[in-house]
Amino acid sequence: MKISAFWICIAVIFLGGLAFTEVATNEYYFTALYVILQATIMAIAWNILGGFTGYVNFGSAAFFAVGAYTAIALDKALGLPLPLLIVAAAVVCGLIGLGVGYLTLRLKGVYFAIATLAMAIVLETLVTNWTYVGGARGAYILTPENHLWFDSYIQMLFMLMLVLTLGSVAISRKLNSSRLGRGLAAIRDDEVAAECAGVPTLRLKLISTTVMGAMMGVAGAPYPFFVTFVDPVSAFNLFVAVNAIAMPMIGGTAHWIGPVIGALLVGSMQEIITVNVSSELNVLIVGVMLVLFISLAPQGIVGLVQKHVLRRRR
Repeated sequence: MKISAFWICIAVIFLGGLAFTEVATNEYYFTALYVILQATIMAIAWNILGGFTGYVNFGSAAFFAVGAYTAIALDKALGLPLPLLIVAAAVVCGLIGLGVGYLTLRLKGVYFAIATLAMAIVLETLVTNWTYVGGARGAYILTPENHLWFDSYIQMLFMLMLVLTLGSVAISRKLNSSRLGRGLAAIRDDEVAAECAGVPTLRLKLISTTVMGAMMGVAGAPYPFFVTFVDPVSAFNLFVAVNAIAMPMIGGTAHWIGPVIGALLVGSMQEIITVNVSSELNVLIVGVMLVLFISLAPQGIVGLVQKHVLRRRR
């Protein structure tokens, strides 16, 4: 059986990550890469609904936070290992995405965006008043002593996040090129025309919100073990939602590789600025880049490359 170049790249990146854990001695690198990979998963997740389907979602931080608090609650109640916590967070957030989608996907445009933002506020209020997971005071998570064969726990978290990111990229690529992806693209281009052509628009949109929610939950579940302290303000931070929107729009929303490019570019810049200047400038940098790309390159980096290729062919 012929193996595609995509899967070869996936294998090379995975093996490269393993090799990096053996040669790198500064744990900051693993911390920074974890943050970038986490942002990549969130950008991919947002793009499945916002880019492929055309429904702009401002509630991505809520799914991320629910994934984190699902892990906190189950860790406190049952002491489950992290892989099972990730699966549980994906299921919970996927179901929430399905339910919220069923209630809101009949809305369009700015009304849908406002509805998702309202949903995030409701969920934050519920978590703030849920004393079992710390409520407004927040919750502390003890880092497990077992970190397999890795030298430190952050190395293990880095490799776990790398595997989750590669899996998210594979799902996004498969979805983008499948019959389902073509249906989502038809909804994005003209939903009324898609319905007239026989596309089951509501079902496809519900699948999109469910996959988006599950991926956001996957990104959020390891977060408590990474920071060791989580409170509603940090988990439901608006900056998380802004990043999830800005990265795919800068990279390009119509193609599966766009969110990956945007997340790697913006995430790397944010880490460099955090170390050399101040983390307070991150929001400003994202805002400026978003304004520039919306004004000068609304199709993102991928769109610019595609336009350049078309001009050369002519």
